[in-house]
Amino acid sequence: MIVIVCPGQGSQTPGFLAPWLDVPGARDHLVELGEAADLDLVAHGTTSDADTIRDTAVAQPLIVAAGLLTLRLLLSEGRGDIIGGIAGHSVGEITAAVGAGVLSETDGMGFVRRRGLAMADAAATTPTGMTAVIGADEQELLALLDELGLQPANFNGGGQIVVAGAPEALAALAEAPPSRARVIPLQVAGAFHTRYMEPAVASLASVAELLTPSQPNTTLWTNRDGSVVADGRTFVDLLVGQVSSPVRWDLDMQAFASAGVTGLIEVAPAGALTGLAKRGLKGVPTVAVKTPDDLSAAYELLAHDA
Repeated sequence: MIVIVCPGQGSQTPGFLAPWLDVPGARDHLVELGEAADLDLVAHGTTSDADTIRDTAVAQPLIVAAGLLTLRLLLSEGRGDIIGGIAGHSVGEITAAVGAGVLSETDGMGFVRRRGLAMADAAATTPTGMTAVIGADEQELLALLDELGLQPANFNGGGQIVVAGAPEALAALAEAPPSRARVIPLQVAGAFHTRYMEPAVASLASVAELLTPSQPNTTLWTNRDGSVVADGRTFVDLLVGQVSSPVRWDLDMQAFASAGVTGLIEVAPAGALTGLAKRGLKGVPTVAVKTPDDLSAAYELLAHDA
């Protein structure tokens, strides 16, 4: 069973979409996605600098568009019938929703644009940040977070947990981390997937009410608890609530393993989730589709599983 995974915010780098524009039809597709999001995604994916594409309101639509660009090429010529399921990490869940047929590309891009704007607005109200903690004992870390007033935001598996909250509390964590743990500050604009994002949830709920989701056409896992969601409206509601809830990618990977995953393909901008899979799904073949040159390896993995 091949699982397609879709990365989240922070995976983008300046110019990462430039190689894709040489693929026939890719530029037109990216223009269409940009029109749906009211953003010049061609420019943001090729010439915009790191600060510009770090902006949450730009980064989220750009990441989803890159994933959709990849999915159209990856699953063409009937290859979509081979995949066993799809999941996304954080904003990548919107990519997965489109890939599973729950949302149209137009609705997905409109939704992610509103999500990015709402989360950027929420982040601007209070100074916050995020830090990756690697190698800590989970219970020791969670107890320390309670003491510092911080929250876990991403349980990524493989010993990595991303935490979020006030800058001074993150600084205190860095000064006195859990035993045997590495602490890595992240260049993000807010405390995503925590209580600080609750204003964005209210904003997105009104947007979600206007959508008409379809039922998933393949197995679709949620970040909420790693479970399979078989109803489109339920998945959209989970997308809304997930903005202020921790991402449980560790449970998603456990679910992949329980379902019998035999290979994992990550769509652009790829690398983060295949990296986590090397620790959380040891021995499972992976392909990170970073550029069009990587599609051949993905096709081979799909063909092997057909």
